[in-house]
Parts: sequence; C-alpha cells; structure tokens
Amino acid sequence: MDVSVEPYGQYQGHNLYELTLTNDQGMVVKLLNYGATLEKVLLPEADGLHNMILSLPSREDYAKERNFLGGTVGRVVGRIRGHVWQHGDVKIDLPMNEGKNHIHGGDDGLDRQVYNFRIDQTATTASASFTFVDPAGHNGYPGNVKLQVTYTLENTNTLHYRLDAVSDEETLFNPTNHTYFAIDQPNKIDATTLTIPADDYKPLDADHLPDQGWQPVAGTVFDFRQGQKLGDVIHTRAAQITAERGINHPFLLKHGQTLAAKLQTDKHTMTLATTAPSVVVYTANHFDGTGIPHNIDQFDGVALECQFAPVSGDDLSAITLLPGEPFTLVNSWAFE
Repeated sequence: MDVSVEPYGQYQGHNLYELTLTNDQGMVVKLLNYGATLEKVLLPEADGLHNMILSLPSREDYAKERNFLGGTVGRVVGRIRGHVWQHGDVKIDLPMNEGKNHIHGGDDGLDRQVYNFRIDQTATTASASFTFVDPAGHNGYPGNVKLQVTYTLENTNTLHYRLDAVSDEETLFNPTNHTYFAIDQPNKIDATTLTIPADDYKPLDADHLPDQGWQPVAGTVFDFRQGQKLGDVIHTRAAQITAERGINHPFLLKHGQTLAAKLQTDKHTMTLATTAPSVVVYTANHFDGTGIPHNIDQFDGVALECQFAPVSGDDLSAITLLPGEPFTLVNSWAFE
C-alpha cells in the first residue's frame, strides 16, 4: 500500500493537492483536496491502467468550472422546491440558483471548498481524510457544520467513502458523493447493465422534483431489479425519460439492505453498497462535449448518488440535522 501527495496550484489563496492511493494489486485512486473529490479510479489491465470513472482532462480543470465530477456535494444535494425551509415559525430562504429552486447547496457548495487533509496507510489499506468547517450562514444555511470525508482503498480493490458531520445548530444536511461511473470507457453506458434491488422510484415534474411520491417500478422502464442495459432505457420514448433526457430519478432501497446497485459489462463490474436510504441515478444527461468537460458527452457515465431522496413538498424533516446529532454516510465501491 502506498500514499503520496503532490501540490499542483492554488484556489482563492488555498493550496491545492492531488493525493494518490495505491494498493498491492496495482489499483490507483487519485483524490483532490478541492471538493474532497474523487478524481480517478484506475484499475490495472493488460494494456495499462483503465479509468473507471469520468474525469476532467487535468486536475487543474476541477476548480475552473463547477461540474460536480467526483465531488462531495451539499449541504443538500439535489433541489429544494421554492428555496424555502419552513422551520417552525421561522422561514429560511436559501439561494435561488436554479430558477425558483435551490440546488446542490448553493453556488458555493461543499464541492467548491478546499479541505485540509491527512493521510494514513496500513499493511492492507491506504487512506486520506479531508476536513472542513462550513460556517453558519454560508449559502444561507444555519449552523456551523464540521465535516470529515475519508477515502479508504483496500487490497480487495474496494474503495470506501465515509462522510461524518456534526452541526452546532439545527440545519438541513443531505450530502453525497457525485462520481460518474464509466466502467466501459471509452464506450458510452449503453451496453452497461444496471441492477438496483428497488421496488419503488419517484417520478419527476417539470422542475425535476418528485410530484407523485414513491411509485412501483413494476411495469415501467425503471424496473432494474433483474438488471437492464442502460441503453435499453435511456433511448426509450417513455415520458419520464424524454422529459429528463435520460434517467435522473430516485430509487428506494429496502430497509436494512446495504447493496444499492451493480454496474456490469463484459470486462468489469462495480458493486455499490451504502448506508443511505435511496440512490438517485443520473445518466450524465446534460453533458455535450463542450466547455471545460469537453471530453465528456451525454450518456458517457452514470452517477449513483446515495442520499435521502428528494421530497415532493416542503416537509424537510428527513434531512434535518439536530445540533450535536452525528451524521454518517458510508459508500463502498467494489471493482472487479
């Protein structure tokens, strides 16, 4: 096992570093202290290292434009309808940064912060822990929130992502890691089979927010219980797929079941386990091969965002974090 650190620039007066974790099998994980970001997951093949996720052309590109690739997104990932949190008798207005709604924690969310870090290694693991204190009032959220994000690489070619947080005031908190998996690069995700053991999903309205609550996947294109090739879904004319230009939907995981999803091709498999109650599947619908991510186009990868699912109305109790209450999210990505 090996851990190395390399400086590569600055962002708003803070030093930027790339951290590299390597296991005894030759698997390499590259991380950035910008956004506590998972930059690359490199699996050894006969012809060299194969990147299992979508990455920008260079590490310097991540701070140039907000693309969420591999970042730690929050305080609240996804959208809050109407940008308002009605907290008892108090109404808290969050920034409107997508029409009339609030999305991804505001314009200066957790994925745009520079984290402190420490590294560690044992005989069987290599890890990096990133820490950041998000101050009260930042992006409109109450409470000072202390975060720690830890990536741990094992010799089994499993990468663990653990996010721990605590706030000194009642606040909203529903973060996630926003990695786009592309285990069949350079091909698109059409031939990648996705399996999700979920009986229910949430349809979305014109604001990309749920408007019907949980609905059965049975009899719909969203039934991934036995596995479906993603191309057989994203190229259908189903109304929900057409409206979103792909998949952008929450799936309800069964209580007590940590297995969340599996991606599989002829050459590779990635299995996701999580402590989160749902996973939002997003098939890179908005990318178009332009701008900073000019190397990424629509359907080049799929994000599996482990989180509390977005809600239909204004009841945000599921993502309310009480003062002193510990928050923990653990994802595990096993690569074969």
